[in-house]
Amino acid sequence: MQYEGIVIRPPSEAESLILQVTLGCSHNRCTFCPTYKGRRFGIKDLEAIKEEIDEVAPYGPFRKVFLADGDGLIIPQAKLLAILEYLREKIPGLRRVGIYGNAKSILRKSVEELKALKTLKLGIVYLGVETGEETLLKKVQKGASYEQMVAAGRRVREAGITLSATVLLGLGGIEYSQQHALTTAKILSDIDPEFASALTLMVVPGTPLYDEMQAGKFKLPSPFQLLEELGTIIAQANFSRCYFTSNHASNYLPIKARLPKDKEAVVDLIHKVISSKDTSHLRPEFLRGL
Repeated sequence: MQYEGIVIRPPSEAESLILQVTLGCSHNRCTFCPTYKGRRFGIKDLEAIKEEIDEVAPYGPFRKVFLADGDGLIIPQAKLLAILEYLREKIPGLRRVGIYGNAKSILRKSVEELKALKTLKLGIVYLGVETGEETLLKKVQKGASYEQMVAAGRRVREAGITLSATVLLGLGGIEYSQQHALTTAKILSDIDPEFASALTLMVVPGTPLYDEMQAGKFKLPSPFQLLEELGTIIAQANFSRCYFTSNHASNYLPIKARLPKDKEAVVDLIHKVISSKDTSHLRPEFLRGL
């Protein structure tokens, strides 16, 4: 089985079979993201994908499959259906397929097309929302507006597919920190995903955002300021029913909460850690990572 580049997958896909169906990211312009810089996006040949499925199928059982790399949902509908059909045929007991999608790729598919993918076990779409602040979405070249992000998230949910939305603490720097937190809470409320996670920005050399920071045009909030953002997002967001986490390796304070049930307790915990100013409560820098 051939895999080009490094494996990038959501934490919840740790036990999944990782099947590479695209190379890189179809957008690949976000100023904060180093993952696929210098790599040209491509979609793997269908026959090559089938051969890899044939190769790994005997090593099952596989209950979950994740279609990598970035934004596999951009694959044309007929080809994506063929991949899912072949997975269902060759992997007995397959329960769910997961995939990354961005607003553009989601909105290129109708609700009916998404429902057709669901019938072939596409069970979860991971959407990088990052922020609800329109100015920041443009500045970091996310490629989608607030309205497009909300429309994309709602379309996935309307199709009956589970949605996992990700936001990025610190993306507004010190200057836009509070505004970023408040508008991010609002966009999460408007989308109302079943799963949401907050990662913490790590500025990586080689990215445009790193160059901005070196030039003094961007200042990353302190760890406790980042926790203030997290507390604001959780306090201000209104979910029907959401499993919210900030347990990624980039985060300073691991949080797992079922919202709205755990909202008060989690916000109180975050505020206590902030008030203490005790860094022993935080994940050490040497343990943080992308």
